[in-house]
Amino acid sequence: MSTPTASQTWALDDIERAVRASWAADTCSPDDMAREPWTVENPAWGHCDVTALVVHDFFGGELLCGEVFLDGEQHGYHWWNRLGSGVETDLTRDQFRRGQTVTEGRVVARPPGRPPRRAEEYERLRERVEARLGA
Repeated sequence: MSTPTASQTWALDDIERAVRASWAADTCSPDDMAREPWTVENPAWGHCDVTALVVHDFFGGELLCGEVFLDGEQHGYHWWNRLGSGVETDLTRDQFRRGQTVTEGRVVARPPGRPPRRAEEYERLRERVEARLGA
């Protein structure tokens, strides 16, 4: 798997389009699929962690994680990015359509190498994004 180089500069809009076009059931979190199936009507569903990692691959910055609640009960975690400029970007925020709330994000260190969880989904999404970008 390649990593972006200095000669490969992408705008966030380019990455966002490529990521959104690359989401599918086979890149969705199995935990989220157990709660609610992935559909093309809600393509961001179950993709926050792998999407945040892919965005981090291209732009660096910090990974943020908050807890997701629905009707006072915790329903997992939500991941997004804080870019080097300090701007937060969350490409999967629109997945929450049932009144879920997300707590304030805390910075999470990225584990070295392959993600310990959902490595296959991350690699699949990353490869699709790179293919769409022609990277």
